[in-house]
Amino acid sequence: MSRLPSLFVSHGAPTFALEPGEAGPRLAALGRSLPRPEAVLVVSPHWMTPGPRVGTAARPQTIHDFGGFDTALYRIGYPAPGHPGLARRAVEALAAAGWDARADERRGLDHGAWVPLLHLFPKADVPVFQVSLPSRLDAASAWALGEALAPLADEGVLVTGSGSLTHNLADFRIRHGGDEPYAGEFAAWVRDAVRAGDGERLRRTLSDAPHAARAHPTPEHFWPLLVAAGAAPGRGKWEVLDGGITHGVLAMDAFVFAAGTA
Repeated sequence: MSRLPSLFVSHGAPTFALEPGEAGPRLAALGRSLPRPEAVLVVSPHWMTPGPRVGTAARPQTIHDFGGFDTALYRIGYPAPGHPGLARRAVEALAAAGWDARADERRGLDHGAWVPLLHLFPKADVPVFQVSLPSRLDAASAWALGEALAPLADEGVLVTGSGSLTHNLADFRIRHGGDEPYAGEFAAWVRDAVRAGDGERLRRTLSDAPHAARAHPTPEHFWPLLVAAGAAPGRGKWEVLDGGITHGVLAMDAFVFAAGTA
């Protein structure tokens, strides 16, 4: 198998499971076009720990880690198997890079994992495991986490960062009727960096991009993007999948990071 790309997906609100919008069909098309992975590794901000933890369950449960939504969401399951063997390889790869990585035999799949995977691999027939997001990261260490996971792509693992291109919960709760201009302007700046294959610019996003403080009042939903980009070193073919904007403020883009020459 040729080296798999890494992905960043915006998982938006949990309602993305029922309301695919523009992003859902694009993820579905991407899932059909990719070589079939041996497993999908997901880094999500909905599992944060002091150091990276890796879910090694053979049958990870679907975690409904949200409240106040349509009862139909709580009936959705994503019964994909885990992959304990490749999950242990992730522990080894992280430890080799100096991370205090440990296995977690009980962890299931939070909505940052299973909601976008409903669109990407709707049959739930590709094994999935999660790697937690360390709770104290900056741009450089988020990128380094991706670099540590990068060797798994050579073993058929699809390294996927799941976050949100914009994530302002206060604005989301206001439920604006139309798109807020700041979300589109911030998203356009990031898209330009991705299309240029400019990792340095990506790492400066939260300091340099327009409206960064409003797009990400806290950074945890942005770090998975840098993890995904870090997992594909060098200037490869980086692709933007325009997912539009939902709820006026949640940019839903996804990015495909193919590896280039370091």
